[in-house]
Amino acid sequence: MIDAAIATGDAGKVATIAELARTTNPDDTAEVDAMVAGFTAQQQHIAAEQAAAREAEIRAAPLFAMWKGEGQLGGFRSTGNTSSAGLSAGLKLNRVGIDWRHKLLGRIDYQRTNGATTREQYSFAYEPNYHFNPRLYAYGLGQFEHDRIQGFTSRISASGGLGYKVIARDRMKLSTKAGPALRATDYTDTSDETSLAGLLGVDFDWHLAEKVKLTQDANAYFQASNSSFDSTTGLEAQINGSLTARVAYVVEHDTNPPAGAVRTDTLTRLTLIYGF
Repeated sequence: MIDAAIATGDAGKVATIAELARTTNPDDTAEVDAMVAGFTAQQQHIAAEQAAAREAEIRAAPLFAMWKGEGQLGGFRSTGNTSSAGLSAGLKLNRVGIDWRHKLLGRIDYQRTNGATTREQYSFAYEPNYHFNPRLYAYGLGQFEHDRIQGFTSRISASGGLGYKVIARDRMKLSTKAGPALRATDYTDTSDETSLAGLLGVDFDWHLAEKVKLTQDANAYFQASNSSFDSTTGLEAQINGSLTARVAYVVEHDTNPPAGAVRTDTLTRLTLIYGF
């Protein structure tokens, strides 16, 4: 019976049958233990070989391979500077290697009201991470933003620093990052500014149920003339293996925007996410 259980490769079955064998045949306990130990050693060897093969595959993969991601498409309702509806599209790509992780993000929000364009907001970001260990990592970040409602035609940010995974469970993950940043901003009043800032970021994911997830992403740039803060709170519900529905509430705040721009802008997005 133990040999039959071992043949299945199921550790749970082996443990159950072995315990029954020890109970019904106490004189053969040493033999049973030896059989279980042999099975355990074999499984560990197989797992080690598989892990080594997977690592070799990852290291040999070209740069444009092993990317995974998701695309978003939907609508939103805005409050604050505007009160109307529009379209939202986004793309997120991730590549996870042995020590490196690469993340590409892109988003466009667009709307027209009474024949006029009332929102034309887009942003693109690239963030590479190098992991020193499972929790501690170094990050780099390059970001471009365009948002006339917030008072700038372009804002380029470059940052680098350290990040730490505070919580790394299967159902809950929390990571933070912090470091210096350089920001170059062209404002809508034709003025421009280049200044040093400090970046503090938080990324939180919590699986409330098997197919329901709460997310919270927030970034704050602290600088002398015009600090900025953005927060995105999302709730996702998986429809099937590839399709997910998402509602997100976005808050963007600048402490000292140019004249004619309101400090705080909010946005509610309703999107469908397709994972690939």
